[in-house]
Amino acid sequence: MTMIPTDCYYTKEHEWVRLDGATFVVIGITEFAQDQLGDVIYVNLPEIGSEIQQFAQMGEAESVKAVSDLFSPVTGTVVEVNSNLQDTPELVNQDPYGEGWMLKVELSGTEQLSKLLSSDQYSDFLDSGEH
Repeated sequence: MTMIPTDCYYTKEHEWVRLDGATFVVIGITEFAQDQLGDVIYVNLPEIGSEIQQFAQMGEAESVKAVSDLFSPVTGTVVEVNSNLQDTPELVNQDPYGEGWMLKVELSGTEQLSKLLSSDQYSDFLDSGEH
């Protein structure tokens, strides 16, 4: 059974976002996504200060199987990048909702979270087989 934390919002591209205070969020990929990717060997992420757009490409995750695009669940400004992923990208596989986080972003507005899936909706989406 795939772990789906209830304190996150999700995309159908298998990214998660968790509020960190009133206007900041943490972004990563889901357990399902890292499982599909296989062993992550490199993560290409935007730089601090970059503007990212909701549902637009924000980077890439490279695994032994393939290179996969990463899509931003929110619009905002990158304020922190998980530098640990440069030396230990396998953190994405080992702890996708914890040490394997990718970005911290200052949101352009919290209303955009309503366009994302709740943990129950994401679970239903996985169960539907439409992914």
